[in-house]
Order: sequence, then structure tokens, then C-alpha cells
Amino acid sequence: MVSLALLLLVAVCVLSSGVWLWAICTHFLRQDVPAGIGHPVKMRVLSCLTQLVITWGLVFEKLGICSMPQFVRFIHDLRVPKKDPDVLVTDLRFGTIRAKLYQPKASSSTPRPGVVFYHGGGTIMGSLRTHHGVYSYLSKKSDAVVLAVGYRKSPKYKFPVMVRDCMAATVQFLKTLNAYGVDPARVVVGGDSVGGGVATVVCQTFLNRPDLPRIRAQVLIYPALQALDFQSPSFQQNEKIPLLTWHLAFYCLCCYMDINPSWQSALKKGAHLPAKVWAKYDKWVGAENIPERFKKRGYQPVPRAPLNEDAYLETRVLLNLMCSPLIAEDSVMSQLPEACIVSCEYDLLRDHSLLYKKRLEDLGVPVTWHHMDDGFHGVLNTIDLGLLHFPCSKRILNLVVHFIRGL
Repeated sequence: MVSLALLLLVAVCVLSSGVWLWAICTHFLRQDVPAGIGHPVKMRVLSCLTQLVITWGLVFEKLGICSMPQFVRFIHDLRVPKKDPDVLVTDLRFGTIRAKLYQPKASSSTPRPGVVFYHGGGTIMGSLRTHHGVYSYLSKKSDAVVLAVGYRKSPKYKFPVMVRDCMAATVQFLKTLNAYGVDPARVVVGGDSVGGGVATVVCQTFLNRPDLPRIRAQVLIYPALQALDFQSPSFQQNEKIPLLTWHLAFYCLCCYMDINPSWQSALKKGAHLPAKVWAKYDKWVGAENIPERFKKRGYQPVPRAPLNEDAYLETRVLLNLMCSPLIAEDSVMSQLPEACIVSCEYDLLRDHSLLYKKRLEDLGVPVTWHHMDDGFHGVLNTIDLGLLHFPCSKRILNLVVHFIRGL
């Protein structure tokens, strides 16, 4: 019995050493980190740690212990949120949906702005805890009441559970603004990554809700806004750049949309949609809508492959506006509230922001746009990571704070 336990211990040690060596060799020494990001060593360490956690998650998934996303969320939630003495944090529940309310402790003689924020994480990662620093900073610096929504995640909960959770929590909040001291004329919805996409969906959906206060503005930080075209300039330029690679983005898409991973090549080549669909939406998602300055790091137009009928039948759900709000009709887009959009140069999803910005501006919707030349997808969450903090994260939040205070 002792020998068996010793053998298992040795096996675990060997496996652990192997995983560490693989992560260091593959993601620290050989990781593609563009010089424009700055702090290359810090970026390599962050990427290495991220991949190490994901790899262990995959090992546990193979062993039948838990899914990879469950393990990653478990590790992320080991972080102990740093309390801000100037911000009151309250746990809330809207039915089964968890949420947190962040309120400045200082008294106010007038109602405050309200911010409903949906966190990113590809629908599989991220939590109320991973974004605690973001919420606290927004509440304190913009003197706003911030509602953070803890929606249910993939792969256990598929599309459109995340969107419906966020909408349900938002409705309950909007109906009780007086209880939280929020000005109904200054309610903002926002989010990062997939959370930014949800914020856009909420704005579109609530246009037809006269029983609710009208959304004043939308704040989108490197949002995910379409799942049609995977060959835009940013996808070609940044497909291997941490923290969001094409491989990880596709994994998240499959988890949430319940798509078979075997269709990865078909989606990347554009074979998942018929010609008539491309003809309808190219005017909005085509690379010709991307300014030339964003193609200088390399872009080669790729002809789309012939339609794969089977791929289309399984993936046409990607055309749903709750998944791809960028392709909503002009009649909807033209009614949306003003937007604050933040894009990052070294981001797989960078072009989503650029395409959305153009659509809104073409339709007369006011847009405040900021582009982070040294930014990358996920940089926002380094705001409270100590030595792994990137200055870009605070610049993004300060720009958002300035926007909110100016409403």
C-alpha cells in the first residue's frame, strides 16, 4: 500500500514537472509577444501562468474530475478581492442570478449614474471576483452605482442563457433604481469582451421596452460583436497573441453555441455561410470597412471557401442577433444610445470595435472611441494583479470614468 502511494506521488510529481516545463518552453520562451505591447517579460509570465492553469484544467477534464472551465474558474476565484474603504459592496440575487452592487460610501445630494456591467471571459471564465477591482474603481472614480451581473456560464449553460440572465438582472435593476439612488436618466450598460457584446444586445432589445428607463449610453471594452467573419485583419494579425488566441476563442464559441469543434476549419475559411448571406452582411463586416492603418501589420484577403451545407446547418445560429449584434438592421442601430468604445491593437477581436464604430457613426449615433496602441485582449483584468499589472488597464478605466462623468 505504501509502495502504491509512493508510486502515485512520484507520478504526480513527474506530471507536474512536465506540465511546468511545457508551459515555460512553449509559452514563456517562445510566445509571440509583439514589441508594441511593452513589458514583454510581464506578458510572457502572464501568458505562461494562464496556459498552465488551462493545461491543468484539460488534464483534470481528461481524468473526469471536472471540466477545464470549472478548474480555471476555481483558480481565478482563489483571488481575495481587495476591499476599498470608500466603496460599499452588497451581494444581491435576482432569482437564481447572482450579482454585486457597488456604491460610493460618501453621501450624495443628487441621484448617481447607474452602471450595469457584464464581465468578459469567453462565457467560460471570469466571475464577479475576477472583475472586482474593475467594479470598485468604476464606482469610486465615476461616483456611480455599479451593478455587476454574475450570469451562468458555459459549458454547462449554453446559448442564450448568458444573455437572458443579464437581461433579467438588468430589468430588475432598472425597475428599482430609486432604491439604489440611481438617476433613471443616466443609466449605462457596459462590459468587456463577451460582456460588451451582451451590453449591445441589451441596448437593442430594450429599445422596445417603454416600461423601462431608456439606456443613456453603452460602454464597450474590446467587445465580441459578431461570429460570421474570422478572416478580418485583426484575426490574421493576432491569432496567436495572448491572452486570446484563435484556438481559445473557437473553444469558447463551441462551448457556448454548442458547435462541434470539427467545424473550425470551415468557420475560419467562411464555408459555414451561403453566398447570399455573405452578400447581405459583407457591407457591414467586410474588411473594406476597416481603415487602412490597421492593415499595415499584415493582411491578405482570403477568398471564402465554397459552402459546406452541413456546417451551415449546425452553425447558422451564429446569425442570431443575440450572438452577432453587429448585423442588426439600420432601423435598430440608428436608435441606439451613444457609445464609448475601447479597442486594443493586439486583440483578435479588435476589428469588431472598428466595424461597430463605423456602423454607428454612419447612422448618426454619437461615438467616443479610444484605441490602445499597446493594448491586448484581457488587459483590463490586470488592474489589480500587482506585479502583473499593465498601465494600459488603468488608462482604459480612466477614459471610461471620464465618459460616465460627462453624461
